[in-house]
Amino acid sequence: MKQWERLSVKKKLLSSFLKEHASRLPQISTDNSNKASVPMRNFLDLSFLGNITIGTPAEEFQVIFDTGLSDLWLPCIFCNSPSCYTRNAFKYYESSTYWDMNTPFSIIYGAGIMKGFLAYDSIWIGDLFSTAHPFGISLELNRFDNTPSDGLLSLDYPDMSIRGAIPIFDNLKNQGAVSECVIAFYLGKCTGKGSVEMFGGVDKGCYQGELKWIPLTQAGDWCVNMDGISMKRKVIACSCGCHAIVDTGTSLIIGPTMLVNNIQKLIGAIPRGSKHCVSCFAVNTLPFLIFTINGIKYSGPARAYILKDSRGNCFSTFQGGTEEGNNSKTWILGDVFLWLHFSVYDQGNDRIGLAPAV
Repeated sequence: MKQWERLSVKKKLLSSFLKEHASRLPQISTDNSNKASVPMRNFLDLSFLGNITIGTPAEEFQVIFDTGLSDLWLPCIFCNSPSCYTRNAFKYYESSTYWDMNTPFSIIYGAGIMKGFLAYDSIWIGDLFSTAHPFGISLELNRFDNTPSDGLLSLDYPDMSIRGAIPIFDNLKNQGAVSECVIAFYLGKCTGKGSVEMFGGVDKGCYQGELKWIPLTQAGDWCVNMDGISMKRKVIACSCGCHAIVDTGTSLIIGPTMLVNNIQKLIGAIPRGSKHCVSCFAVNTLPFLIFTINGIKYSGPARAYILKDSRGNCFSTFQGGTEEGNNSKTWILGDVFLWLHFSVYDQGNDRIGLAPAV
């Protein structure tokens, strides 16, 4: 699935959703590694946001750390779109380290568009510092009213960048800010341990047992082969194998609409508006769902695929739509999957590591 197709699917679905409510990795977590941990805020169990600072003097922004995309962007102080009014905006003219090349920058989403220009400035993520980093400054931001962050900081491979701009993690590596080519996420829920993102190392206290390593389908994207999705020992989706994108920037588990609708029926979810409602009592009776990836079974109890909104209504966190990107065999495993699994993204070896989160 190409990046613009994935953008169209995931951001359109997130917008409508928010409206309604095998071995150890060598040479990581060593004492002399350059690494940083960034605390993240849990927004309604649907998005996880962390702080970065840009410019001189530094301006602070709250962004979604997203493994599904590759570009960083923030609103400009001169953005007049309604979606910019509630966001912190970058006052680039106050930064002595800022410069630009007058290069247009835009990303087309399923529900809107971000337009602006490409700029460069110094960026801090925790204790990590990147000089002259390229990012987009938005002058126009349409239909992002329900996205809680100021902007988006993406952590996919460079090949997934819209403008070919180098992703922040690659710049940190190239400048020697991190010793190891790994990123890790612990996504604690609202009532649990605090969420954190790790650059250049792994906190072994965030997971149980050993990390199980899954090779990427190809270098350049956080996509793996999934063997199937099953319930009560019966395969209910992805029966002949499929691709699964592991994406911290997506809230839900998204798949082909026909297969997702079948899962909704199996768990008793009834369509109501843009979501599927489920009896809240079902959390105690519904069986586990099993995602088999690279021969390893990753289980999810009902509490992982059913959420309760502010009105006390429960709903399924499955949604269809990946076929809108012209790929009927692709799934996106978002935060509701990653709540349960500590995840490591290893660019050095083109693989993803998963282990049960503590």
